[in-house]
Amino acid sequence: MHENDNIRFREEMKARLKKFVLDLIRICQGLPHTQETNIIKNQLLRSGSSVYANYRAACRARSKAEFFSKLSIVVEEADETEMWLDLLIESKLSDTEETKQLYRESLEILKIMASARKNTKL
Repeated sequence: MHENDNIRFREEMKARLKKFVLDLIRICQGLPHTQETNIIKNQLLRSGSSVYANYRAACRARSKAEFFSKLSIVVEEADETEMWLDLLIESKLSDTEETKQLYRESLEILKIMASARKNTKL
């Protein structure tokens, strides 16, 4: 990947992750206020926003080792976000098409980030 392609990819990923978090916020706003959903909402918003925040930090990394470390956090948080979305759907707390689409997006993000981490040469 050429440097311009790399920069473009990073900017597109940042925009995609920002949209993902905004979509998570909208889903959470529509959930009922129960003890179960409040726990899931808190965890989902924490892990989902962490994906975005840590990816931004990875893009500003001062070394390949720091980039790899931040990307590892992104993968971990993306996996957790996927889990919370899966629980929302499977528990029927929110099994709407919008939630299912967000779940599919979380899987795609997880695959992209895991692949990027795997391809990072230290």
